[in-house]
Amino acid sequence: MRRLIVLCLSIVLFGISPAKASEHAYPLESVKNNLRDKASLQRGAQVYMNHCLGCHSLEYTRYIQLGEYLGIQGEDGKVLEKLVQDNLNFVTDKVTDKVINSMHTKDAAKWFGTPPPDLTLVTRVRGKDWVYTYLKSFYVDETRPWGVNNAVFPDVAMPHVLLDLQGQQEGVFKTVYVTEEGQRIGKPVLEGLKVSTQGELDPKAYDATMTDLVNFLEFIGEPVKEKRTRLGVFVVLFLVVLTVFLYALKREFWKDVH
Repeated sequence: MRRLIVLCLSIVLFGISPAKASEHAYPLESVKNNLRDKASLQRGAQVYMNHCLGCHSLEYTRYIQLGEYLGIQGEDGKVLEKLVQDNLNFVTDKVTDKVINSMHTKDAAKWFGTPPPDLTLVTRVRGKDWVYTYLKSFYVDETRPWGVNNAVFPDVAMPHVLLDLQGQQEGVFKTVYVTEEGQRIGKPVLEGLKVSTQGELDPKAYDATMTDLVNFLEFIGEPVKEKRTRLGVFVVLFLVVLTVFLYALKREFWKDVH
């Protein structure tokens, strides 16, 4: 219920929805992630904790739940709390605490103009392809406070926190002429991006890392999605079998009437 409330508030306050997520000029790339891939989810969680948690919380999840979701468990099925604490929890001393950053809201508003949002539902609100393309689309823009802009989210307030992994990208622009107040004016329009200074990862490895991160974010937005899907299949099969028996029962009841 709390997740649903947050989703509704995001749509009302920020004017964003899954439908609007696809309404933009820059084309989205399709991400091929697998929610059943535990290794990918663990790698994505590692990237999130090292690069994203400084600003963005996952306040509807606890660290001990992460251990359960990511399969960090012993042979007895219990979560290996010390392993979770040593490798995922860099903020608090308790594995039962929520995944919340240590940044004060007032400081965040001062530094970024607005507090960074909780990302629990980001893939459900924006769509996983939007998030994937967004993470790949930062480029150098000296006119912006942090020296970068984003092709998917123009004039974004977020710095490029994954710069060390991806490296720097330059925007490739083309001039589009429009008529304003009777005058023909040329405006630069972003056409594409190119890596100018490579980071720790080559483009292929960076894409794979972003796939893991998006996989983790999609999973954490609805951890029971796979279970719900499997349960739905059994429910449909049960209803199909039940329909057959009910039809046979109906014929048995009405055979003497006809």
